[in-house]
Amino acid sequence: MGVQLPFPTPQIEYSLLLPVLVILGAAVVSVLIEAVAAESLRRTLQPLLAFGSLAIALAGCVGLWDQRQVVAQGALVVDGPTVILQGTLLILAVLGALLMMESRVDPAGDPFAARASTIPGSADERGFGARRQTEVWPLFLFAVGGMLMFPAANDLLTAFIALEVFSLPLYLLTGMARRRRLLSQEAALKYFVLGAFSSAVFLFGSALIYAATGSLDFAGIADAVSADPTSGLLLSAGVALLLAGMLFKVGAAPFHQWSPDVYQGAPTALTAFMSAATKVAAFGALLRVMFVALGGAAWDWQPAVAVIAGLSMLVGAITAVVQSDIKRVLAYSSVAHAGFILTGVLAASPKGLSGSLVYLVAYGFVTLAAFGLLTVVRSPAGEATDVQQWAGLAKKSPVTASVFSLLLLTMAGLPLTSGFTAKFAAWSAAWGGWQTGVVVIGAVSSTIAAAFYLRIIVSMWFSEGDDAVVVALPGLGTRTVVGVGVASAVVFGVAPQLLLGLVDGVGVFLR
Repeated sequence: MGVQLPFPTPQIEYSLLLPVLVILGAAVVSVLIEAVAAESLRRTLQPLLAFGSLAIALAGCVGLWDQRQVVAQGALVVDGPTVILQGTLLILAVLGALLMMESRVDPAGDPFAARASTIPGSADERGFGARRQTEVWPLFLFAVGGMLMFPAANDLLTAFIALEVFSLPLYLLTGMARRRRLLSQEAALKYFVLGAFSSAVFLFGSALIYAATGSLDFAGIADAVSADPTSGLLLSAGVALLLAGMLFKVGAAPFHQWSPDVYQGAPTALTAFMSAATKVAAFGALLRVMFVALGGAAWDWQPAVAVIAGLSMLVGAITAVVQSDIKRVLAYSSVAHAGFILTGVLAASPKGLSGSLVYLVAYGFVTLAAFGLLTVVRSPAGEATDVQQWAGLAKKSPVTASVFSLLLLTMAGLPLTSGFTAKFAAWSAAWGGWQTGVVVIGAVSSTIAAAFYLRIIVSMWFSEGDDAVVVALPGLGTRTVVGVGVASAVVFGVAPQLLLGLVDGVGVFLR
């Protein structure tokens, strides 16, 4: 006679959870390999496991394109936005892993690269040197697994778990730079302290929302909000705290203080992956919370989000102008871009959702390529990240200067680039009513942002350079990452309907 359990057996749709299960399963196996395998074997197995699991997960994600279903006992949702966000994250993860594999400078065929190969530290600074630091791989896979779960979460508890699963590995990875270790470890500590505080704020906000609505799942919260559209003080406080915790992850002002130090101190390969993938995952979760759980209370949260969007755009653009380090310039640029994406959130409509998704896809590939390109410009101290060190770069490597100029102009939103397509999609959704003011602020901020993008471009092409700064020949991984970024910038700019049509076809969130 069998034992009768006091609770029903949970129904898990494993086939619909394939991308998440494959990555998290690979992360567990990666931990075991790291614990028991010899070092020489780890160097071979860990990258194979990482790329293999990412490929399988991406194939599984493609197979979910037409699925629309609540799974895992209501904890996760598989719908159009989930699939496109997870697919984007997996592609970014593959590209980020390629950057992490770049552990040496290949001088073949490039006199500047040959010179760079004699620079102290240039042979092991390009990223983590993950061929030797194999402990990077399990942390990386856990981070990717948490990111895949975050935009698919259908209740606040699952969202919090996913948030911690991808945040904790990132704190550790930030401090694993092989050079400038003190700067890297300081950045990791700042990221951990501020990240832990934001997680506590997120959790406290979830507790208040549960106290006000009696539910943690988004459908239950939406029903409670619809029953009482005016809400109460307890629910308003919970929404405010929840929003603050999530805005920290997207790097929106005034919750952006961690971004410049972490972007500058972290290994550049991680900065590239984190700047792109974290925004996609966090904004995906934010969009689901705002549109599904709190869509009925849009009039309550839209003013606050409007202020944060405008503040992010202005703070990011104005502060970037006075920065002298390119990684910090791109960090403050990401703050401005967070404000631009929030304009799509403000619309609280299917068009706003599509605009935000378009922006996330376009921004992710371009910013990953921009950070990847930073690794090939080098000085005797290692990577040349000071803006002055990039002066005269066009005379040393016209190709590098041209590609970086294109990426910067894409971030500025130049027509016929994916940046223009993304801004048009997000701003057109927000245009109308009092939201027009936020779009105007966005236009002003874009004009200010163009100033520091153009400053770098003019310096590269029309200034005299430092002979100590050289351009190394990028490895295959870096060339792939930069090539994908450039291709996305051009293709989605010249033929925007390819991206717009793809995103429009995914529909809205499953409620």
